[in-house]
Amino acid sequence: MARSDRVRDRTSRIRRRVLATTLVLGVVVGGAYGAQALSARGEAHKPEAAGPPSALTTPVKRMDLSDEETLPGTLGFGPPYAVKAAGKGTVTRLPATGKVVSRGKPLYWVDDRPVMVFFGDTPMFRTLDKPGLVGRDVTVLAENLRALGYDLDRQGPQQLPQPSRTTNGAAVGTELTPGLLAALKRWQRDTGQQQTGTLELGRVVVLSGSSRVGSLTAQLGDPVPADVLGVTSARKAIDVKVDAQSADSIHQGDKVRISLPDDRVVAGKVVQVATEVQGGGSEEEVSGAESSPTLRVVVEPDDADDVEKLDAASVQVSFTAQRHSDVLAVPVGALLALSEGGYALQRPDGQLVSVKTGLIVKGMAEVSGTGIKDGELVVTAS
Repeated sequence: MARSDRVRDRTSRIRRRVLATTLVLGVVVGGAYGAQALSARGEAHKPEAAGPPSALTTPVKRMDLSDEETLPGTLGFGPPYAVKAAGKGTVTRLPATGKVVSRGKPLYWVDDRPVMVFFGDTPMFRTLDKPGLVGRDVTVLAENLRALGYDLDRQGPQQLPQPSRTTNGAAVGTELTPGLLAALKRWQRDTGQQQTGTLELGRVVVLSGSSRVGSLTAQLGDPVPADVLGVTSARKAIDVKVDAQSADSIHQGDKVRISLPDDRVVAGKVVQVATEVQGGGSEEEVSGAESSPTLRVVVEPDDADDVEKLDAASVQVSFTAQRHSDVLAVPVGALLALSEGGYALQRPDGQLVSVKTGLIVKGMAEVSGTGIKDGELVVTAS
């Protein structure tokens, strides 16, 4: 090899060593720098030690608490009851189903003579034609003629019908007077009836109040006496079956909320609570059907227009089972169960205050105790 070639080869080896040494140093220095940078960055983002969690608090509130029970019900005109024609004759005209009948108006016709409607609680069971007769049927006659605007004492105050009484003071009915018979004759004239001045058996039917014809039983040409038709209340009502064991909390006149099929919620009230228990008897046991004893509760909307377009529907009725007014209450999550029994509330400073609980409903608990006041903050779990 020439001397010049040996020199170039040596120079090339020296350059390669220098380059390799430089790369190694670069890696070492870069690694050290990178490690230091990463360490510094990690220190900057290292999470701080967690402190104690802050307690959630809620104020003690003064409010009304009510416990509701919602039950299914059926909107309609209520169950029908039969109207029986008395006396003799042939049914010659019947009303249309759905017709609302009122006091002093005809309901059906026998021998082409109208049978009129009175309101009361005693049926007509005899012909009223002689002064001096006493009874509750006479009372019905007097009360209805008076309600229709007829003067019953035109013959003088001494003729005004008065309730007769037994020796122990109990009322047994009203006495039929000439003045009452005279008023009866005027009413017959004004309503196009035969002016007999007497009330024959079968010429008047007594209903409990304004009613609606729900069904027809008789046909034209049927002889009487016979069941002629069925009537219901003229006002729509809701039938609800209530468990007999929980019905004690429901009373006539109680306010309720009625949820209708169109999602409206309207106000109503209880108008009747039956006393006869249904279901749960021996018949169900024999048949094997499970049926809990229930009581029938009748509810009416406060405003009849709310259900004017509904003749029948399934609804939901919410009864207030319990109501506690103007009480202190906290969320249920604020109650702490004590090892010795009972409950306490915890103030934000950790102090425990023993309380008595009352009605618990919709996540709120009624509380009472010394030192607990409206607006005070207490610790709660939620």
